Amino acid sequence: MSYPSLQLAAASAPQTPPHTGGLLALIDGTAGLLTVAAIGIALLLFLIIKVRLQPFVALLAVSIAVGLLAGLSVTELFGTVQKSDAVSTIESGMGGILGHVAIIIGLGTMLGAILEVSGGAQVLASRLLGLFGEKRAPLAMGLTGLIFGIPVFFDVGIFVLAPIVYAAAKRSGKSVLLYCLPLLAGLSMTHAFLPPHPGPVAAAGLLKVDLGWVILMGIVCGVPAVLAAWAFSAWIGRRIFVPVPQDMVEAAEEAKQAVVEEQRASGVEPRETPVALGTVLGIIGTPLVLILAATFSSIALDESTLRSVIEFFGNPFVALTIALFLAYYLLGIRRGWSRKSLETVSTASLKPVGNILLVVGAGGVFGAVLKASGVAQALSDTFNDVGLPVIVLSYLISLVLRVAQGSATVAIVTTAGIVAPLLAEGDHSQAFVALVIMAISAGSIFASHVNDGGFWMVAKYFGISERDTLKTWTVLESVLSVAGFVVAAVLSLFV
Repeated sequence: MSYPSLQLAAASAPQTPPHTGGLLALIDGTAGLLTVAAIGIALLLFLIIKVRLQPFVALLAVSIAVGLLAGLSVTELFGTVQKSDAVSTIESGMGGILGHVAIIIGLGTMLGAILEVSGGAQVLASRLLGLFGEKRAPLAMGLTGLIFGIPVFFDVGIFVLAPIVYAAAKRSGKSVLLYCLPLLAGLSMTHAFLPPHPGPVAAAGLLKVDLGWVILMGIVCGVPAVLAAWAFSAWIGRRIFVPVPQDMVEAAEEAKQAVVEEQRASGVEPRETPVALGTVLGIIGTPLVLILAATFSSIALDESTLRSVIEFFGNPFVALTIALFLAYYLLGIRRGWSRKSLETVSTASLKPVGNILLVVGAGGVFGAVLKASGVAQALSDTFNDVGLPVIVLSYLISLVLRVAQGSATVAIVTTAGIVAPLLAEGDHSQAFVALVIMAISAGSIFASHVNDGGFWMVAKYFGISERDTLKTWTVLESVLSVAGFVVAAVLSLFV
């Protein structure tokens, strides 16, 4: 099963810039294109950091500026009404990535919403807390974040699971950090390394990698990283005491009641019947198992009907649709939900996705412009001359972009567009490119600080001062980042 090819404009960019009409045309070809690249990245950071421009608008504006500076014509950038067959770099870049990323993110978002509203997270956390006991409650919270983080966004995971953290910390009388940091590590790892989250899915689309390889390498690189983060959590949690934020406990109760009332107003009556833990785990695991089976059927099996069937059910679109239908029935209809309720929850869950999809699409446009203009090739040639391994280079570029502007998604899609030509030149295996994606993802979570919305969300929900958030959450993200990259880099030596 091969990932659908992206229809990026000018798929085979020449070694030298094909355009001579750019504003920097008087400069030597490669030097001029490198200057364009530097201006583009600097402009992107300026617009996001200083001007506070929405990342989608900033990426789109920078893509147009880079294309014009590098010499792309207006027709090449936008196409024309008169010539319907003219290739529009912007349209092909946007459509090429969103053609499959949007479906995967949309299905995954709806799946996470059903698990959230049905009480799956509470069941998972309470069962694990009961299984591990009071002494190992931090580990139970970490596993809860790790498992529940697969289908839900990072901020949703915090919102749903924070009250459970408050309760565990209140019972023990210990620092809330002992319980929230392992949870945050699990949520952050899955958000950065595993589909159906936007970052790894977008990178897989841009670099043309089977999603099964991304899942496998995400698990292989992410699990050691999260173990290192849990070790740090245990160490720092005993050295910095943060009490349970009483105002957030009260706010959480009010929010919970508001959600219940909103559900009732929408026709969703909360159910008292608890969800079975096996049901929750089965629904979350179904798409992962199906996609992995399809990926490796092409290696283990010859062309046959059996292989075709496995690849069909393991296609990400089909696998996630199956998981969503299972959630609809097992968590909804079988427990008394109406079809109207399921529609209401699903529709509401898609509202926050628009911004993410637009940013990912604009990243696809940026990558297409870099490729069509020859800028990406010039960068590729320069990076090859530097001599750094592509996996190290990918990590460093993503890390710098992340620290500078705060958005992990922007860091991932921008880096993927820059390094794509480096990977296109060599005969790299799917496994190796998946490890490069892990390096990019690892770089995108390094040193979350005050320019990252996640920093303030963690500080607010768990009552941590800005200074202590830098000492705990920022360092935790850095541990995750470095550990994940180290595993990916070591594995790349053998792939």
